[in-house]
Amino acid sequence: MTDTLQWTATATGVVAAILVAVHAGARVTGIGFLIFIVSSVSWVAFGAIEDQHGLVVQNVVLTAINIFGVYRYLIVGKPFALKGRNAPAA
Repeated sequence: MTDTLQWTATATGVVAAILVAVHAGARVTGIGFLIFIVSSVSWVAFGAIEDQHGLVVQNVVLTAINIFGVYRYLIVGKPFALKGRNAPAA
């Protein structure tokens, strides 16, 4: 079971990183964040079974970040500019 979790987490993490890195649009990036959630949850399960508390905490935080990424790219539909950064000139 732990081998399956570990390899699932690894493979999905690699695929997600590629999708986010290519930055091929909001939909592809959002799908990358969805896959990152699968990776993070798999690492949380693996860490819990193997009593790896640091891995669990790290991936709980990463899961929250990835949920925000899904919201930002799939629900809102496009990344929003932070005030003062990449904002259109007035």
